[in-house]
Parts: sequence; structure tokens; C-alpha cells
Amino acid sequence: PIQMVDLVGQYQNIKPEVDAALQRVIDTAAFINGPEVKEFEKELAAYLGVKHVIGCANGTDALQIAMMALGLKPGDEVITCSFTFVATVEVVALLGITPVFADVLPGTFNIDPADIKRKVTPKTKAIVPVHLFGQTADMDAIMAIAKEHGLFVIEDNCQAIGGDYHSASGNKKSGTMGDIGTTSFFPSKNLGCYGDGGALFTNDDDIAKKLRRVCNHGSDVRYYHEVIGVNSRLDAMQAAILRIKLRHLDAYASARNKAAAHYDQAFAGMPHIITPVRSKDSTHVFHQYTLRVTGGHRDGLKKHLEANGVPAMIYYPVPCHLQNAFKSDRFAPGSLPVTEQLTHEVLSLPMSTELDNEQLAHITAMVKGYFAQ
Repeated sequence: PIQMVDLVGQYQNIKPEVDAALQRVIDTAAFINGPEVKEFEKELAAYLGVKHVIGCANGTDALQIAMMALGLKPGDEVITCSFTFVATVEVVALLGITPVFADVLPGTFNIDPADIKRKVTPKTKAIVPVHLFGQTADMDAIMAIAKEHGLFVIEDNCQAIGGDYHSASGNKKSGTMGDIGTTSFFPSKNLGCYGDGGALFTNDDDIAKKLRRVCNHGSDVRYYHEVIGVNSRLDAMQAAILRIKLRHLDAYASARNKAAAHYDQAFAGMPHIITPVRSKDSTHVFHQYTLRVTGGHRDGLKKHLEANGVPAMIYYPVPCHLQNAFKSDRFAPGSLPVTEQLTHEVLSLPMSTELDNEQLAHITAMVKGYFAQ
């Protein structure tokens, strides 16, 4: 059966490595903050080209810890996008901070720097760009806005780890340009573990110290607590798995790009189908392969695919600013027109390192078959 993400098939290809890594943790019984965690943090830092990587329990925690470490407080405003998974906005509101939504670009689906600029007020303290579906937002423009207004930048890099951004100052890895980068190791991510996990990245020594402190109950020295913190750790067994999968991450991105190229070619020139736009400033690691399906055909195509053994997902059917949890007069229906249009058009097809030519041929034939009816 075709899966949105074939985690079983992926595991079978690295089974001996993963099994040995897990056994190593069990044999040493170093389950909490052991050598596997420390080595993974070093290896990921080297891969990303950053000074510090701090493991934590999940990607949502990573975002919350970043805001806590930067001293954001109730009454502050944070500009982010509404076209994202709820966690990005959830942690802002959880801390009593006010989320301010900027619209996204219709091509890349990433946050629109021009709209960020329009939304800055004296209360704005940070920008949280989301590198959606595997492609980095326009970080040069975002960092310029941040510098002009003295704002922090926290990159939500949960979907684009391993991607490259062609910055004016040279190529940089996605998630490494702001004050803090965050990521999730949820199993379906490009770099995913076999449970929950997350991490934060920074090049700032002082921020790194604050991040570690917040992660560890606000403590630098055991039983002495400098600030209010949380208990958020990357599990050693998950770190051991991630060390293995990090070695394969570039190969995974290459396989995903090969599948994306197959889709692109199959759908070229089709009415009502807009294939993913590639930014000239960023590589794409295709966490998702997301079509825009126009003319009111999205839901019908989804049903047709599922009836023919092809899973398809809508990321995201309701934008954050229209969710009951975040509704406000400031962001009423119609306030973010591109975001709202996309929620009626986007459809993600299976995207996995294990997709083979037979599966890809079936998926594309089913898409074409719907429009041939």
C-alpha cells in the first residue's frame, strides 16, 4: 500500500544500524542526557554549521523554550504566519504573547516579508518565519526587517531541515540565520526519530546558555534554579536513532527531489494543477509535495485518490487566524487573502524516500484520471 510517508520501508533499509544503536543505549543504561545525546548535538551542529545545538522533547517545546530564553513576555507581539501547523502560534498564545499574522506568498507558501513590514508595531519583539513544506523563507529580507526594528528572529525549521539558503553572505543551512532555529524530530519529518524529539540551534553563546537553562528547569547547577524553566529533554534512544538517520539525510533529500521531479513532469501543463514553486534563493527538501488545485476540484480529487489507494492530505484546511482558539477582530475572515485562498486549494501527495517508480506512476495516473473523467 502507498503511504504518505513509508517509515517501515525506511527502517528496513537502516535496520542493522538502528538496532545496534538502540542496543548500545540499553547496554549502557545512559537513558537521560547520556553520550548519545551529546554526540548527536555535536554531529547536528557540525552538519548545520552552527556553534550550538540543544536537544529538547519536541518541536513545540523548542519554539516555547526559544521565546522564554529571549525574555518575551505578555503584551509583546510576535509576527508569524497563519498558514502553518498550530504549534507555531500555540506557544505564542500560551506564553501570553500576542500573535500577529502576516500573509504568505502564493508561490512558495512562505511568509511574505512585505506584509511582515506592514505589521511591525512598537510592541513587536520577534518574527517567527516558518520554512513551510521544505523550502526556506526569504531570510535576507526578514533579517533586514529584524535589524531595522531591533527584533529577534526565531526560525520554525520543523519542515526544512537540511535545506540550503543562498544568502547574500553565502550559503547557509535553513534554521541557522536567525537568533534561534528550532526543529521537530516527529517521525514523519525528513529527519525523524521513533517518538517525539526536537532541538534548538544558535550561534550565540549567551543564548545557548539560556536555552539549556530553560530546558533544565531553569537550572545551571543541580537544585539551584535561576529562572522559571521547563523539563524538556531529547531522549537518548531517540538521539541514537537520529545519529543514524542524520548520516542519510542528504540522500533522503535527493530521493524526495527525484520523486518531486517525477510529479512535476507528469503534471506539467495540466489545467487546474499548479505544481510547487521553487524559490531561486533556497533548495527544496520536500517535506511535502503540495499542489494547488484550482477551479474547486481539490476536494473531489482528494476523494478520487483515496478511493484508488492513494492517500492525500490537506495541510492546512483551516488557517490559525480562523481557528476558534485564535479568532480576533483584527484578523477576521478576509484579512489574509492568500492564506485563505490556499486553504481551499492545497493538496499534498505522498512524499517519501521509499517511493518507487511503480507507485509514482500509479499516483500520477490517478491524478490525471480524475481530470479525464
